[in-house]
Amino acid sequence: MNDVPRRSLLRAALLVPAGAALTGGLLSACGSPTSPASPSSSPALVRTRPRLTHGVAAGDARPDGALVWARSDSPATMIVETAATEEFANPREIRGPLLTPDSDGTGRIRLTGLEPGQQVHYRVTLEGDDGTRGEPLTGVFTTAPVAPSDIRFVWSGDVVGQGWGINADTGGMTVWKVMADRQPDFFIHSGDAIYADNPVEATQEQNDGKIYRNITAPAKAQVAQTLDEFRGNYAYNLTDTNYLQFNAAVTQFVQWDDHEVINNWFPGEDLRGQKREGYSDPDMNALAQYGYQAWSEWQPIDVRESVDGRVYRKIAYGPLLDVFVLDMRSYKSANTDAFSARSDGILGAAQAQWLIDSLRASSATWKVVANDMPIGIVVPDSNTTPEGGPKAMEGVAQGDPGQPLGREAEISRILSAVRDVRNVVFVTADVHYTAAISYDPGRAAFADFSPFWEFVSGPLNAGAFPESPVDGTFGARYEFVHAPTEPDTSPAQGFQHFGEVTIDQDSRVLTVNLCDSTGAVLWSKALPPV
Repeated sequence: MNDVPRRSLLRAALLVPAGAALTGGLLSACGSPTSPASPSSSPALVRTRPRLTHGVAAGDARPDGALVWARSDSPATMIVETAATEEFANPREIRGPLLTPDSDGTGRIRLTGLEPGQQVHYRVTLEGDDGTRGEPLTGVFTTAPVAPSDIRFVWSGDVVGQGWGINADTGGMTVWKVMADRQPDFFIHSGDAIYADNPVEATQEQNDGKIYRNITAPAKAQVAQTLDEFRGNYAYNLTDTNYLQFNAAVTQFVQWDDHEVINNWFPGEDLRGQKREGYSDPDMNALAQYGYQAWSEWQPIDVRESVDGRVYRKIAYGPLLDVFVLDMRSYKSANTDAFSARSDGILGAAQAQWLIDSLRASSATWKVVANDMPIGIVVPDSNTTPEGGPKAMEGVAQGDPGQPLGREAEISRILSAVRDVRNVVFVTADVHYTAAISYDPGRAAFADFSPFWEFVSGPLNAGAFPESPVDGTFGARYEFVHAPTEPDTSPAQGFQHFGEVTIDQDSRVLTVNLCDSTGAVLWSKALPPV
């Protein structure tokens, strides 16, 4: 892995105005202003240059390139140059799409034709319809290897949750800088990239009595119910300098979970009669549509490259690693069907079969499944639990240690079908603490599977919560947990986490480090390939 030039990152940060998303503008989101004319300029001679408002980002690396994302404050053509060094000698230029208000000014270019396993410097420029070009921003990404090589990646999720926003007193969301400093090849974003259902107020009292001070924005003053309010949640997060620098330095593989829309949602849910604070007659279908559109616009992903044109996909990362990014939100059954034999599962029939077929077909040494919700942790859903009835469940497990029920039936079918596939590891976030969970058929009610590990790590900047129980159906057992004893513990009080995975090219050993937000390794596990 190559060092990321610090000068490039600092230049990228300095070119992004700190309050770009906090004021009104041509393309709304939180809003980004158009570039103002100089006070001394003659109005008749002024040409407004298009401006990049929220940094740059790269995603879904392949051996021949990656996606590059950006956002403009006015209609403009996105242009990307690539080079081997930050000096950009002999750059290669690629003209991309016209960025317009239809996509909130966002867009991306799939770069191809590059060498595998190489660090690539890129520079994004916007060109107006009169040929005027704005100031560029730079970033780096690494193309996927085709030969065995050392691999390092990080994962986590949950950003600006429970009203804990960007706190200037603590330097903002510094965990992003800590992760970038480890120079990973890529980052798996496990979901909850925003909390559309959690407003951010100017101050919030921590459970230790101290006051947490938030930077605020109009888009975070209420729950998101319009498309522009959903977009504004992403814009708010990207006013954090640490996050901007991370995006310019680390390639991302992103998925989504519930808070991109609303807590614990499932398709077809009837929100009428639920106590959802701040919502006026919420329509689940409309919220899901707005939430998905904003997510697909503001993340470095091209949904057309996903298997179903939405989220789930495989990313091949050389002979040592395949990553399988799941979507446990778009096709999940009702939370009230947690104990029902009629449950359609959490992946849906097509995605479940795709995962089985893809895992069985993979020739990579390690198969990492990025599941946006844990398999064995019990997470009840109080919003939809019927009065006097069994608990509704948000995730797979429902706390009954017996034979598979509800969504567990789908997972049991997958685990059974891939029991001969070696070296499968699951990584997730969602529950706002970090943990290592082993699954063993020797202590399980359902035993037709091979032992495996699931690693949990989060949140990045949200309330931290005590550990939840695990379900015995698949023999889940905590091997390590780091969680607070009080619910909704502030980011300033600790218990923010990310996970790190390394794969050694010679031994092929996969090592998992569970880290806190300072980068301290809390627990580590080396897994030799079998």
